[in-house]
Amino acid sequence: MSPRLDDRVVKLAEPIVAQWGLELVDIQYRKEGPHWYLRVFIDKEGGVGLEDCQRVSEGLGGILDRSDPIPHNYILEVSSPGLERPLKKKKDFIRFQGHEIKVRTYAPIDGRRNFRGQLQGVMDEFVVMEVDKKSYSIPMEKIAKAQLVVEF
Repeated sequence: MSPRLDDRVVKLAEPIVAQWGLELVDIQYRKEGPHWYLRVFIDKEGGVGLEDCQRVSEGLGGILDRSDPIPHNYILEVSSPGLERPLKKKKDFIRFQGHEIKVRTYAPIDGRRNFRGQLQGVMDEFVVMEVDKKSYSIPMEKIAKAQLVVEF
């Protein structure tokens, strides 16, 4: 999704998500086969249910139809980000301190781009994690992707 389109959709979605006490985790706009999909991921403490997704879908769908920020037809999907949810904002890293995470960086840090270990916390604009008994401070601006790790 282009940054401008992303910003417009986020501005439309955030008030609807917040009105139900939910958090907007991520938005993805992708073409899969012949169809475009706008995926909106929401969360709340304790997880989201079908009713939460339905409320956001109905509210956001109406606003998107009226404001029409997307140039072609698409399918709107609203769901939970799943157990291995992405970590995108500073508050995500604070909330999930103590959990196991995976991080991929844009450029190598200490000779590596992939990290998997325990999230220790956030200091200023650095994510601190322990990987193989070694501590790493990763600048948030260098994180390409971060997510929770769930093992069964």
